[in-house]
Amino acid sequence: MDRYIGKKLDGRYEIKEIIGVGGMANVYKAYDSIDDRVVAVKILRDEHMGNDELLRRFRNESKAIAVLSHPNIVKVYDVSFNEDIQYIVMEHIDGITLKEYIEQQKVLRWKEAVHFTVQILRALQHAHDKGIVHRDIKPQNIMLLEDGTIKVADFGIARFARASQHTVTDKAIGSVHYISPEQAKGEVTDEKSDIYSIGVMLYEMTTGKLPFDAESSVSVALKQIQSQAKRPRVINPDIPEGLEDITIRAMQKDPARRYQSAAEMLRDIDEFKHDPSISFEYKYSEPETEKISKEVSNTKKKTKKIKDEQVRNAPVVPVLMGITIAFIIVAIIFVIGIMAMVRPFEEVPDTTAPELIGMDINEAMKKYSGFDIIVESSSFHDQYEKDIIYDQSVNAGMTVKEGATIKVKISSGIQYFSLSDYQNFEENQVYKILTDNEIEFYTITEYNDTIPEGYVIKTEPGADTQVDTGTVVIIYVSMGAETSYTTVPKVVGYKLEDAKMLLNAAGIRIGNVTRVDTDGQSTEVLSQSLPDGSTVENGATIDLVIVTEKESSETSIELLIPLPNVSVEVTMSAALNGVTVISEQLIPTEKDGYWNINVLGEGIGTLSIYYDGLLYRAYSVNFGERTTMMIADNSDDFGG
Repeated sequence: MDRYIGKKLDGRYEIKEIIGVGGMANVYKAYDSIDDRVVAVKILRDEHMGNDELLRRFRNESKAIAVLSHPNIVKVYDVSFNEDIQYIVMEHIDGITLKEYIEQQKVLRWKEAVHFTVQILRALQHAHDKGIVHRDIKPQNIMLLEDGTIKVADFGIARFARASQHTVTDKAIGSVHYISPEQAKGEVTDEKSDIYSIGVMLYEMTTGKLPFDAESSVSVALKQIQSQAKRPRVINPDIPEGLEDITIRAMQKDPARRYQSAAEMLRDIDEFKHDPSISFEYKYSEPETEKISKEVSNTKKKTKKIKDEQVRNAPVVPVLMGITIAFIIVAIIFVIGIMAMVRPFEEVPDTTAPELIGMDINEAMKKYSGFDIIVESSSFHDQYEKDIIYDQSVNAGMTVKEGATIKVKISSGIQYFSLSDYQNFEENQVYKILTDNEIEFYTITEYNDTIPEGYVIKTEPGADTQVDTGTVVIIYVSMGAETSYTTVPKVVGYKLEDAKMLLNAAGIRIGNVTRVDTDGQSTEVLSQSLPDGSTVENGATIDLVIVTEKESSETSIELLIPLPNVSVEVTMSAALNGVTVISEQLIPTEKDGYWNINVLGEGIGTLSIYYDGLLYRAYSVNFGERTTMMIADNSDDFGG
């Protein structure tokens, strides 16, 4: 039994079942009790909690997806990183992987393959626009819903294309059957690596086969670098020529020959969809090695031809022979002289190359004057101060000859860039400024009432901060004013003032208030234009209909009822013409001997006073004349 199943993470995500197992993390189906929805929770496996590289990759995934918002990319709702558990809460996809679908169908209809490819390209174009390269595009990381919608997942080894530094492990990882040649060689990757992977997937979907396969991963990687795949139409002649052209261009070994962006590939696919009989007939220039080989061959041929013509046209062969002999004699004398000066046969002793990295160039030249230390280049470096050596052509500890030449690269210092106040700048304008200055960044979008959508709210660090290429700048971009909603309360039956209070609290403005005459005697709401319980935008207007307050002909009469001298709690009540109008619980001794009441009425009536439900006194009251006359008195029975 998995130890997480049945548990509730952070008091919110109730783990139901495991739905995916990976080398780095497991994925669980869970219920979000706060937002009342099913989610997927990706939890880093326990054995990797101490692995800094895998921790970095896991956190990088959440960082990458946090800046993305696209219908073809799996959404991330929440992340949690602490010492005990690290997890990412994502959109739960009820579907299968594209790899499972390919294995079911064997060969996909080309229209279906194009439909899937277009969605993947749109997702990647969005990611690339945000500066993120996926680097592990494969059908196992593509989710397919029942309606044919594609969702790109698993940005676990994604990186920001604008990042200035990458480790070797950053470069080489990825699924070997789908990685680009440059990724297989461990070189730096960019958006065009994702394009290559899409080309491989399109090849697999339309032919039912991988372009390169072998018994070992190393062999597959070598084929990605060196071999040419069979043309798709050789395997499946039903593939249109235009689609084959698109696939081959996406899979070019040289990144410069591939589509340069997802948008460019989408344009060709769009042309193909409009005219499936189209043939692009891409022409690729000759590889540089072939060009050089041909140029050398042509040069040799020309040289031989010139020499042959010179020999045939030579007027005096003996003269040439004499010049040649003289030249040889002079050359021999020259060589003997040089050898005498440099003594080439004198043995130079061996020594060990010193460690120069981290040393000041001037100190290095002084300390190791027995070597020929040459500055090969100087450039900015985010780890070394000015004039410090950060690379050497001969590794420290290697056996070399005394006086050997060692080429070094020195730092020009750390390159700093001063951030400006980019508030109200268009987001792409800020992206370009930071990219041009090799500053890594990512974007967080949020609602803002004053800054238009697509414009910058602020950056972290803020304006006038000095940053270097190792700093990640967070750019907050506005999504515009947030449209919030509220629920309409029920105000029918409430007095107008109470209704206003309820509606103001809900963020609803009161519009027209219509008054009507009824038999009612208060300003109660009779109807409301927005039904209670309905959802409306904050600030919506509601119209009310209320009754007018009718003037009353009733008169108030005040009476002082003497009370018995008792110190226990009793219930005193008054009934006008048999209808109770006042009831109060009291202790007679605390009322100064009297129960003071006001009775409202009209005309002549009988007012009965009760003591714990028993008749205490009775009065005849004339409200018009405001007079009273006692007609019954039983107070003595109660000690009064």
